[in-house]
Amino acid sequence: MSCQHLNEVTLQNLIHKANYPVFRCEECMRINGRWVHLRICQTCGKMLCCDSSEHQHSRRHYEETGHTVISSAELGEQWLWCFVDEQQKNY
Repeated sequence: MSCQHLNEVTLQNLIHKANYPVFRCEECMRINGRWVHLRICQTCGKMLCCDSSEHQHSRRHYEETGHTVISSAELGEQWLWCFVDEQQKNY
């Protein structure tokens, strides 16, 4: 099955992790929380924590905004995830 949301993200419009001087979950910083791994919303560029983190800010962001695709902000990882279709794609 092909995911149209993932196919809409190309190397030309990808929000790259190299754009971020500091890696942190914006919401965890606000509430003094902790994160496990970081993700980047490919619609608005917010860097938020993953589903393994206590507060799951990336998933909450998707549920509140409908922004469907995130990328891993972890060094050495180059993949996208679509919350709607629950599919992953490497780039």
